[in-house]
Amino acid sequence: MDPIVRHGGRTHCASPRHERPEGLGAQALHAVPSTLLIPLAARAGGGRNFPWLDCHDAHAAALLCGLGADSQPYLADGATVLNILWRTALLKTWGRAFFARHPDATGANLGCGLSTHFQWLDTGRNHWIDADLPEVAALRTALLPIQHPRWRNATVDLSQPGWWHTLGLPPQNSAQPVLLLLEGVLMYLEPAQAQAVLREFATEAPRGSLCLLDTLSHLAVGRAQHHPSVGPTGAQFRWGLHHPDELTAPHPRLQLQALRSVSECYGWAGWASETCWRPWLGAPLYGLALLGLDD
Repeated sequence: MDPIVRHGGRTHCASPRHERPEGLGAQALHAVPSTLLIPLAARAGGGRNFPWLDCHDAHAAALLCGLGADSQPYLADGATVLNILWRTALLKTWGRAFFARHPDATGANLGCGLSTHFQWLDTGRNHWIDADLPEVAALRTALLPIQHPRWRNATVDLSQPGWWHTLGLPPQNSAQPVLLLLEGVLMYLEPAQAQAVLREFATEAPRGSLCLLDTLSHLAVGRAQHHPSVGPTGAQFRWGLHHPDELTAPHPRLQLQALRSVSECYGWAGWASETCWRPWLGAPLYGLALLGLDD
C-alpha cells in the first residue's frame, strides 16, 4: 500500500509504516536541529512548484508523516524551497561525478538531518555515513532504520574537534578519498568552529577528497530571525563569508574548485542583482562551494 496520499496539495499518511515515535518529533528538537524540517519539506513537496528541480526524493514525504509535521509553512517560503532544490541538484551532480571517478570511496553527510542522499549516490560499491547530533540520530534510528552493509547512521558534534576519527573516516594515507557533505551546517557554527571543521577536513582527508558546503554572505550573520523558515526555529546564522578566500584560509591544503551562486536560478535578473551587490555581499548571498585538496 502506498504510505503517502496527497489531497489538495497536502500530504497525508495512509499507512502506519512510519508512525511517529512517542516522545520524538519536530517539537522535541532544539533550535538548530529543528531546521532539518526545512529541506525535508522542500524535497518532499517542492517539486510541485519547481518541477524542473524536483529531486524525486523517495523518503522525504513518508518521513514528514512520521514526524507528524505540516510541510505547508515551509513550502510557502518559495525562495527557500527553490534554494534547497537547486542545492540538492548540484550536490547530486557533483557527488555523482566524484563517485564516477571513485566508485569504492566513502561519502559522509555531517549534520545530515533526515536527508538520504545515498539514494542518489549509491554506486553499488561505495560506503556512506549519515551523522548528526544525538537527538537527530535518535529520530533517524526511529524513523529511518538502516539495514544496509554499506550505509550507516552515526552521531557527531562538529563543534568539537576529533570528529574525523570518531566517525572512523579513512586516514590521510588511504588510497580511497572521501566525499564530505556539510549541507546547512557551518552557518550555524561560530566562525572559529567553522574554520576548525574545514581545517580538520584538510588535515585528515586522503588525497582526492572533496568537501561540499553551502555558504552565506556575512551580511546574513545575526539576521536569521528575519528568515521566514529559519526564524521561527530560533536558530541563528553565526558564520558567513566576507570573501571566498576565507574558505581556503584555515589550511594551505584547501583549494576552492568552484563556488556557485543561487542567483543563477533567477536568470539574468539574478545575475545582475548579485553583481551590483557583490561589493557589499563579499560572496554570494547564498552559494554552494566545492573544496578540494591541493596535493
